Formats: sequence, structure tokens, C-alpha cells
Amino acid sequence: MSALRLKIIDNAVADANAWINEVDSRTDWDDKLRSYRLLRQVLHVIRDHLIVDEAAQLGAQLPTLIRGIYFEGWNPSATPVIERKAAGFIDRVQEAFVTDPLGDAENAIWAVIDVLDAHISDGEMKDVKSTFTKKIRALF
Repeated sequence: MSALRLKIIDNAVADANAWINEVDSRTDWDDKLRSYRLLRQVLHVIRDHLIVDEAAQLGAQLPTLIRGIYFEGWNPSATPVIERKAAGFIDRVQEAFVTDPLGDAENAIWAVIDVLDAHISDGEMKDVKSTFTKKIRALF
């Protein structure tokens, strides 16, 4: 039973935990805080690359709390930030891991993309992926 007895809040928390658990499982980390940071950072790097309409369309398909994480700190007037090289994409993700760098950053990024692929419509993921260069799509 929920402390607040608000099913909508309980469901939002459960959905967010499920996504974080999926990232944690796909990375084999057993560190949910680190998996949360990874999910958050990859979502932000993707979001910042997209034009405003596409960023909003992706956000609309995210669970409630994950959507809040996705839009946290967003400055639409400063986007899109176009990244053309996989190394630049990886570097932007690594910014959240200064004190504990990602060992296999490509696999970590793939884990988040795999979670998105599992939950976001095929059409939307196709639209998102098509905005990136072939070199970055190789991470996906």
C-alpha cells in the first residue's frame, strides 16, 4: 500500500524503477543510482540533439517520472546541439561520470537505447535515430 494512497504516483514510481532496473540489468552494473545517471544523461544528450518538435514527441512517450527527468534543465532555445561524431556523443554522456568514468561507454549507451527501443514506438525511434549520423547510429 502506498503511503500517499495515490495510485497514479505509485504507478509513476514503479514505471521509473522498472526503466532504471532495465538499464541496470542491461549494463550488468547492480548499481541503480549509476544506472539512473546513465539513463538521465543519455536522454539529455539525445534530447539536446533533437529539434524542439521531435524532442517533445519523444518526451510524450516516456513514463511520467522519466519524462520529468528528460525535460529537467532543458533550454529549447539552445537546441539542437548537433553532434556528428560518435566520440562527441560518448564524451557528452561521460560528462555525468567524471568521478567514475564509464568503462565500456558504447555498451552503456546501447543499454539505454535498448530500453528506449523496448518502450518507445518503432516510428518514433526511427525518427529519433534518423537525426543522428551513421557513426552515432552505430552506437545504437
